[in-house]
Amino acid sequence: MAAPSQAPATPSRSRRRGRSRVVPLEKVPSRRLWMVFLVLSAGLIGLAGRMAWLQLVQTDALEARARRLQTQRTQPLGQRRPIVDRTGRLVAMDEKRFRLWAHPRYFNLPGDDPNHIRPAADVAELLSPMIAVPASRLEAEMAQRPSGIRLAEGLDPETAARIRSLGISGLDLEAYPQRIYPQGSLFANVVGFLNDERVPQAGLEQSRDEELMRHEQARSMRRGADGTPLPDDLAPGVFYGDDLRLQLTLDGRLQELAVKALSEQVAKWKAQKGAAIVMDVANGELLVLASTPTYDPNRYWSFDPGRFREWSVQDLYEPGSTFKPINLALALQEGAIRPDERVHDVGQLKIGGWPINNHDKRANGLVDFATVLQVSSNVGMVQAMRRLDDGVYWDWMNRLGIDRRPDTDLPGAVAGQLKTKKQFTTHPIEPATSAFGQGFSLTPLKLTQLHGVLANGGRLVSPHITRGFRSGEALAPAASPGGQQLLKPEITRTVLSWMESVVDKGSGKGVKTPGYRIGGKTGTAQKALNGVYLPGAKICSFVATLPIESPRYVVLVVIDEPQGDNAYGSTVAVPVAKQIIDALLVVEKITPSKPAELNKTVNG
Repeated sequence: MAAPSQAPATPSRSRRRGRSRVVPLEKVPSRRLWMVFLVLSAGLIGLAGRMAWLQLVQTDALEARARRLQTQRTQPLGQRRPIVDRTGRLVAMDEKRFRLWAHPRYFNLPGDDPNHIRPAADVAELLSPMIAVPASRLEAEMAQRPSGIRLAEGLDPETAARIRSLGISGLDLEAYPQRIYPQGSLFANVVGFLNDERVPQAGLEQSRDEELMRHEQARSMRRGADGTPLPDDLAPGVFYGDDLRLQLTLDGRLQELAVKALSEQVAKWKAQKGAAIVMDVANGELLVLASTPTYDPNRYWSFDPGRFREWSVQDLYEPGSTFKPINLALALQEGAIRPDERVHDVGQLKIGGWPINNHDKRANGLVDFATVLQVSSNVGMVQAMRRLDDGVYWDWMNRLGIDRRPDTDLPGAVAGQLKTKKQFTTHPIEPATSAFGQGFSLTPLKLTQLHGVLANGGRLVSPHITRGFRSGEALAPAASPGGQQLLKPEITRTVLSWMESVVDKGSGKGVKTPGYRIGGKTGTAQKALNGVYLPGAKICSFVATLPIESPRYVVLVVIDEPQGDNAYGSTVAVPVAKQIIDALLVVEKITPSKPAELNKTVNG
């Protein structure tokens, strides 16, 4: 019998669980795919466009911005070149100083939480002993505002370094140059000064401002990501070191002595002011240009601005008898007088209705020209100069440059005053008064220049106080002799011999120095103001030339309005000139003219 048919076995539950169920995929709508594609494509196109914009359009701007971020730019401090005297002694220099700025909202000390702001009182306590300001005052100043408070000015580099070592965040040290004048008032009348804004106010600082500015450029240094300097794109000359110095012709040793002697004499005679000049007649270099009263350029604000002028260069006066040797040289040059002639000094005379007297009202009789200078005879000078044609006389005064500014590097130099040729030639009193140094005016500097003509054989040299700029420690050599020839050398030698007699026998005896031949002339002139002579006011002066056998130096001393009946050139100006001459002989190593006389004096 056949087996009964069986139905297929039904899978167990466990097997049914182990089977994966196949789920048919849904069809993604084509619209959504297109949207995704378009978004991705737009992004790629935008990115490519942005890259093209940056690479092609904004390249220069982005490169410049990157360079700014990578470049450290240092601005020049505006330093000035130093000034030295003829021996290299510092007269003016720049020193580095610092301003201290505070930003209290950033105060933080080393080791503090970066987010912690220190109170101003803590910083004030640390700074107080370093900048010598009470802590309470510093704290009060820092309480005014949260940033940008100036706490101190003029800090030296050592103090600035100590402040930096504190490591306080919120303190800023700003470097700047400060002009220092190591010799104080000694050269103030020549050099001048800078004000607080470093603007030159007087002297060489003002007249040679541009030349005294150092060669400085803004320096840009690129740095890599790690701070390494990259030496590309540096401007030519950016590392050039400017070590030039302006060298003066003045000698600090002689200048110091002259200022001291002048100050003492001005105080003794209760005078208004005094000036002293020493000039090398070969080339016009000034070894001394001193005046008193003066001022300290380091503290210029403490002094009357009237002291900032160098009056020996800028103020006019009537030279009086110190001009007489120059007049005699003009008369000799034109042949109006001869060296062996004499004039009749009658003590007083009238010219054009005006009386002219000798200073002592005395008549000296028939005298030679050496005696005219020895006794300083006004009448004798008028008699001599009347032999010279008035027109020719005026032409010579004009040729000497009385009414023109001297050719000099001295700041503020002015021209003198001379009557017109018509006035001079139509009014007899004008050439008469000019004969003894009145009726016209000039500066002490101009008078020194004209006496240089007598001393150097007739050449008109330009007085100057600078030798130019030199590098490093090198000193500039003296200028070569030069100048325009005006007078015959034999004429000047004759006048110098007459001036020597003034020192040997006349009013210049006070400068006699054993072993040396010195010529000179005193002057005591009335002082005029606005064309009117002031009663009792006078200017006392003395001019010397040495050594006579080979003239090299002219020394001039002028003292304004000394008080007293006995105030004359011989009593007021000669003692100052004597001190200057004695020092000059030593400093310049001038050999004696008459060694036998010197030995006799030393051994006697």
